[in-house]
Amino acid sequence: MSEKAQTEKRAQLEKATMALQELRNEQTTLIENRQKLESQLQENELVDAEFKLLSNTARVYKMIGPVLVPQDKLEATANVEKRLEYIRDEVKRIEVRLEQLAEEQQAKSTDAYKLQMELQGVSQA
Repeated sequence: MSEKAQTEKRAQLEKATMALQELRNEQTTLIENRQKLESQLQENELVDAEFKLLSNTARVYKMIGPVLVPQDKLEATANVEKRLEYIRDEVKRIEVRLEQLAEEQQAKSTDAYKLQMELQGVSQA
């Protein structure tokens, strides 16, 4: 293999390695986001469970800034249920993207490995 071809292979390997690193960075970010969402999900599930224990005549307050404002229990329950639905959808979206990233990482890793083997074969020859 010529020097020019070898240099081109090294550039391709570097590009593949950088792409793989970008995928890993995105994966790390998504995992952190998923953990935050799962924490929020647990908190909201606790609130939902507490609402189910309350009677329909119980007083519910919502904190707006430093002030507690009375809120209708049905409205508060509906808000929590919407929030739970949103969080679950976001967790599912992140899970799907993580699966896609795993597949992309596998493909990029394989490509980088092949390039590396080609370069090592040239170096040994």
